[in-house]
Amino acid sequence: MTPGGVEATLRPALLGTRGDVRRDGEAVKQSIGMSVRLEMLQVARLAPQLLGDSTGLVRDFLLRQHNPDGGFRDRDGRSDLYYTVFGLEGLLALQIPLPTAAVKSYLDSFGDGTGLDFVHLCCLARGRAALRIAPAENPAWQTVMAERLERFRSADGGYHVQPGSKAGTSYGNFMAAAAFQDLERAPPEPRQLHASMTALATPDGAWSNERGLPTGATNATAAAITLLRQIGQPIDPRAGDWLLACWHPQGGFRATPAAPLPDLLSTATALHALAGLEKSFAPQQEACLNFVDTLWSNEGGFHGHWGDDFLDVEYTYYGLLALGHLSLSTVQGP
Repeated sequence: MTPGGVEATLRPALLGTRGDVRRDGEAVKQSIGMSVRLEMLQVARLAPQLLGDSTGLVRDFLLRQHNPDGGFRDRDGRSDLYYTVFGLEGLLALQIPLPTAAVKSYLDSFGDGTGLDFVHLCCLARGRAALRIAPAENPAWQTVMAERLERFRSADGGYHVQPGSKAGTSYGNFMAAAAFQDLERAPPEPRQLHASMTALATPDGAWSNERGLPTGATNATAAAITLLRQIGQPIDPRAGDWLLACWHPQGGFRATPAAPLPDLLSTATALHALAGLEKSFAPQQEACLNFVDTLWSNEGGFHGHWGDDFLDVEYTYYGLLALGHLSLSTVQGP
């Protein structure tokens, strides 16, 4: 896949709906007190402003990814909790009624998360939150899920995808904190969580996923910024400029400043973090729109990057999140 190489383009919609928009960062700023999930969903719901008539194509693509057993398809066509979360959140972003009964049956098949790894345990909590199944309705399930998450607590007070680890990762800390929110519980020992994130800071004003690395990574930095905002902790003032340095001249954001090409995940998470910081990305906005446009297919889904020939619900959700941010005009700021 090459830049501009999709079968159809969103440009008519992108060019035709840019008039009445709000200040960038407003949707995120107004979400103080919201969970990570709801904060992102609030922004993704703005994507139809740019999708226009193509919204229906995205809706149909998402619905086609729903399997008869109630789950959503991974890249091999099998139902998977991870992809189910993105399928649900994508439909919610487009305000399409969920196939609640079928999805609930699928989620119920995992019980209280016995045997699930860290990521899928977090996804079980997220999926039930998307269906608005209040954890308090089943306090025993809520308690067991929280206990299972704590098994992934690292020695430094953070979280790691592997139990018994010495130190947490940016990804683990972010996912765990969001999962506790989905369980309607505060993350235990937030000071330790903050200390774990502090240890992941890099000398260049960003964050890495693992300790001891000299330079940051876009997704780790975006996760850190979002998590630190959520727990009310200060953020390195250099972080916004660092993220902007990951922008690629052809549009989109790279996974690191040295990465050769941009990708959709890094673009969506960078935009979300910049909006949370109220950091202007006005000079990059039009090129980012062009970049997201090149990843869209008239089958209704989004590719992850220019070398990705596959469409899935994960990157389609990140496409909606990116478009949601790009539908907003940019704040005037440093």
